[in-house]
Amino acid sequence: MLLFGLLGKSPWQAVSMFFVEPLASKRGVAEVLLKATPLALCAVGLSLAFRANVWNIGAEGQLIAGSIAAAAVALAGAGSGGWLVVAAIVAAAAGGMAWASVTAWLRDRFNANEILVSLMLVYVAQLLLSYVVHGPMKDPAGFGFPQSPMFDRAARLPLLLDGTRLHVGSLLALAAAAAAWLVLARSVIGFQLRVAGLAPRAARYAGFSSRRVLWTTLLVSGALAGIAGGAEVAGPMDS
Repeated sequence: MLLFGLLGKSPWQAVSMFFVEPLASKRGVAEVLLKATPLALCAVGLSLAFRANVWNIGAEGQLIAGSIAAAAVALAGAGSGGWLVVAAIVAAAAGGMAWASVTAWLRDRFNANEILVSLMLVYVAQLLLSYVVHGPMKDPAGFGFPQSPMFDRAARLPLLLDGTRLHVGSLLALAAAAAAWLVLARSVIGFQLRVAGLAPRAARYAGFSSRRVLWTTLLVSGALAGIAGGAEVAGPMDS
């Protein structure tokens, strides 16, 4: 508010534009929830890793890998039935897990710093995305634009609210958050993750496998980031 006031603009109008107007209509609320969905999915996965003191900084790369995998399945299964969107989301999770497994393997095998590895892999994923939309997945009828062909309706997530773009991916984010809470608060593996993050020496003394914690957290966070990417590409077009 101070910044806008110094610029000679109305501070209250700025606050209203940022915090009130986006929630003043059904479409506005739907757009906020739509944008929050991939962020929430990535955040849930990263929270599990961070709780175990595993610093996965490459969620964006895992999201991209998941979106590429989902797009490949959606395009390969064109003309199939309603199972296609499920297959695309499963492929997205597998793509995210595969991308995260590179970080897990390098940390496990060579003790490479997972912060640097996961972060650098984001740039590799961006280059891979640029390659596929300029090459194997490029739309031959796209007038040269770097984009894939349009997906069949069967490969798109169903809408939650008519007249908006909000799809059932937002429910996946809520389910993931609830499942993560249950795992951390009510399960043995959640207890192991918390102990590994808060007291690594105590975790080793208790016989908890640091390798299992590393692989579990990175693969789960990669899978959720991949699902976020799959939900992005499988979301419905503007209604």
